[in-house]
Amino acid sequence: METLSKGQRLPLANLVPDGVLQIGVAAQGLALDVACFGLDAAGKLSDERYMTFFNQPRTPCGGVEARAGSAGDTAEFALQLARLPAGIDRLVVTASIDGGGVMSQLQAGHVRLQAGGRELARFAFAGSDFAQEKAVMLAEIYRKDGGWRCMAVGQGFNGGLDALVQHFGGEVDQAAPAAASAIQQAKINLEKRVEREAPQLVSLVKQAGVSLQKVGLSEHRAKVCLCLDISGSMGRLYKEGLVQRFAERILALGCKFDDDGEIDVFLFGKNVHHPAPMALSNCNSYVGQAIQRHPLEGDTRYGAAMQAIRAFYFPDKAGGERTRPVAAELPVYVMFVTDGGTSDQATTEKQLRWASNEPIFWQFMGIGKGRKSKSKFLAAFADSDFPFLEKLDELQGRLVDNANYFSVSSPDEHSDAELYDLLMTEYPGWLKLARGQGLLR
Repeated sequence: METLSKGQRLPLANLVPDGVLQIGVAAQGLALDVACFGLDAAGKLSDERYMTFFNQPRTPCGGVEARAGSAGDTAEFALQLARLPAGIDRLVVTASIDGGGVMSQLQAGHVRLQAGGRELARFAFAGSDFAQEKAVMLAEIYRKDGGWRCMAVGQGFNGGLDALVQHFGGEVDQAAPAAASAIQQAKINLEKRVEREAPQLVSLVKQAGVSLQKVGLSEHRAKVCLCLDISGSMGRLYKEGLVQRFAERILALGCKFDDDGEIDVFLFGKNVHHPAPMALSNCNSYVGQAIQRHPLEGDTRYGAAMQAIRAFYFPDKAGGERTRPVAAELPVYVMFVTDGGTSDQATTEKQLRWASNEPIFWQFMGIGKGRKSKSKFLAAFADSDFPFLEKLDELQGRLVDNANYFSVSSPDEHSDAELYDLLMTEYPGWLKLARGQGLLR
């Protein structure tokens, strides 16, 4: 392993001939937001998609991917340099402080290069290297004479993230970097809220971001609604905490689709209830408290729940018949969870048809023994326990196909990655149809 000093440069051609390596960052004494900027030959962030960090974890080409740190690192970037387009001339790894504090308060930190499980080089830094700066450029990977090199930088910036963004292009175009900074800062603010108020969601939010990146929805905005069956047969799932954990996974998706850190919740059995939203501030015990206020009920009525949801988001029809499209700025993604059939099938079919004229997507999940889905994850299946949900999935007479269905044996059957991929099976296609029919402005 080579120890680098400030300004020292290291050719990478012999160390990592395939261009596959990792950059790990660690810091003690301050909580830092770490980012990697992909810059063009002029040193400008000409494409905002090449600013890689927590809420935008992967570049379009896959050449840079943000990951959780390991082996003592607090953050890590996985690099595949050969994937980077020719227009990306440099990668600059930075760290900034969100909130109070200055870099001189750092106890110790390092940036290190790794490949194949082996540490190649390390650049150490400490608070004594800085003064009142709120951000720092740590290391740079850049093209030189047809190959790649690494340089230890350690340059501080008094203005924090804004100063970094302006530095990476502000000399050419002041307006664009400022706009980019505002967008990115909003995302970082939510990231810090998640870390502070609901740390158990951090990995979930990251994984949701990966799945959205795969389908081109990293910057997509939508409202998220969780609709939970509270019929008596769901009792064991609530008691064992399975519904609570599933709800947290949907809240994490909501944190990627919106920046308010909350999702709307509806409960249904014989009646429909609309409790306060599930938010970062109350999510730890949300489901248990909701069930205390609204105990499990007899009967199950999908249609009544759908009517209440439609009336909430589009009150002009109060959940009644709609025969012409209505447009909105943001779509609504409804996660509809049940473990049984419904006693109001005719009403449910009407609701789904009428809702096809509204920008609402219905993702139904049945909890039972049968497993049937159009998803590639569930290619092998037995007879379904939810023939009516299957019927809804293929229901005729709709303006657009506004629903998808899959079933699981338990809410925790799938890994986080599998679940989020599954939730995006048909939603991206529905978005295109919805725009084509004028449902989204």
